[in-house]
Amino acid sequence: MALLDVQGLKTVLDPNAPKQLWGVVAEFENEEALLKAGRAMHHEHGYTKLDAMTPFPVHGIEAALGIPRSILGYIVICIGLTGTITAILLQWWTGAVDYPLVIAGKPLFAFEFAMPIMFELSVLFSAFACVFGMLALNGLPNLYHPTMHFSKFGRATDDGFLLVVEKNDPKFSAVDTQQLLMNLGASSAEIVED
Repeated sequence: MALLDVQGLKTVLDPNAPKQLWGVVAEFENEEALLKAGRAMHHEHGYTKLDAMTPFPVHGIEAALGIPRSILGYIVICIGLTGTITAILLQWWTGAVDYPLVIAGKPLFAFEFAMPIMFELSVLFSAFACVFGMLALNGLPNLYHPTMHFSKFGRATDDGFLLVVEKNDPKFSAVDTQQLLMNLGASSAEIVED
């Protein structure tokens, strides 16, 4: 596989390239309206490929849209424990196996003296796992997303509350989904092309 897909790049950059349907994006007036519509779309109408874009965190949006809990915490704890084990092995190997020195009658390896390094490597590994795990799970950096074609996309970082329904949802029908979102209180809903 080539590192640079020239044909794909030409398609993205060419304004005359044929567009493909991507989904429907709807704007709501406030977070309560967004939560209500999200719950209705997922729990009552059975949509599963939903996303929300808001200017600030909205409590309960994951449950409303049926988004499962993140596995990031499990990744962080596993990598953090790897840091702890690495610190133990590093200190044991250097102090008791590779270069043993008896200093003031102290043992060649003891957990009491290893604690600061164990703590520091656990924190260091956990921090790296948290940052890089979050970037990987969120698909970042992502400089382009089809929802950027929504006419009011810029409001998602200011005062807009957007609900996104992707076309690969089994219940998706462009016109019906757009009408359903308008019936649920959207101030505007647009069919978005990629």
